[in-house]
Amino acid sequence: MNRVAEKRRTTRETDVQVKINLDGRGQSKIATGIGFLDHMLDLFARHGLFDLEVTCKGDLHIDGHHSVEDIAITLGQAFAEAVGDKGGIVRYGAAYVPMDETLVRTVVDLSGRAFAVYRVPKVRDRIGELDVELVEHFWRSFAGEVRCNLHIELLYGANQHHIIEAVFKSTARALSAATRISERIEGVLSTKGTL
Repeated sequence: MNRVAEKRRTTRETDVQVKINLDGRGQSKIATGIGFLDHMLDLFARHGLFDLEVTCKGDLHIDGHHSVEDIAITLGQAFAEAVGDKGGIVRYGAAYVPMDETLVRTVVDLSGRAFAVYRVPKVRDRIGELDVELVEHFWRSFAGEVRCNLHIELLYGANQHHIIEAVFKSTARALSAATRISERIEGVLSTKGTL
């Protein structure tokens, strides 16, 4: 099974290209123009064991909003295409990730229904060039395109860098678990027969 997809999104604000292999080795090439986001996408690939390439040329002279949103949309579209018809996947995934004083839990259901719960308070406005409020927007946009239920919650923590890093790592691990193929599953894991 070839679970690879490429997507491009071009607007007057951004030009985004994404390539993802769900069955990769965690290798990445990331260039978004936002250093901290590059770091987060790099560790998302590494901890999800996804091979990921992301490039974005955006209107960063305005701010990072358009770039962050369009990267999330394009990544979500590529992820959904790579998952395909969801035949044989375990569908649900969950992960707890500690990062020093921080603990984050992410739970995902690749249900075909878009819903995001993000319970991660801001303790700082910016990390490098990234507005912290855009992290929630990133995951809501991603969940909307993947059409999944995505629940991300900070259980405790104080350092904003650690918190966001644990968010990206736990989400990567939960998505990796949810996309795992099981030989015991015939078709899709749903009593409806479709997802």
